[in-house]
Amino acid sequence: QVQLTESGGGLVQPGGSLRLSCAISGRPFSSHVIGWFRQAPGKEREFLAAIRWSRDSTLYKDSVKGRFIISRDRAMMAVYLQMNDLQSEDTGLYYCARAGGLYDSSIRYGAWGQGTQVTVSS
Repeated sequence: QVQLTESGGGLVQPGGSLRLSCAISGRPFSSHVIGWFRQAPGKEREFLAAIRWSRDSTLYKDSVKGRFIISRDRAMMAVYLQMNDLQSEDTGLYYCARAGGLYDSSIRYGAWGQGTQVTVSS
């Protein structure tokens, strides 16, 4: 059973950067995909980026391309989300989750972590 745990959130000023980590326990299958999502207060959970566990295939939400970078370290059993030039609209609870393919819909994902809070404010 794969379990995911997010960390790395915090308070950052506009224009700043953060790197989120998704620690994976258990043994992901080679076909697994790990995705990052964000949920702002009063809004639905939205897809940000996803990466295949066994290959360098990635998928990004158009609005974060060029600012966010997803990567994974199989030896460390972790997936990362590097977030640059953060703005107030990036504030929210960030989750990682697992899917069987490169999907951008949250209903295709499971094994959700508890989330890590990111707050962008001056």
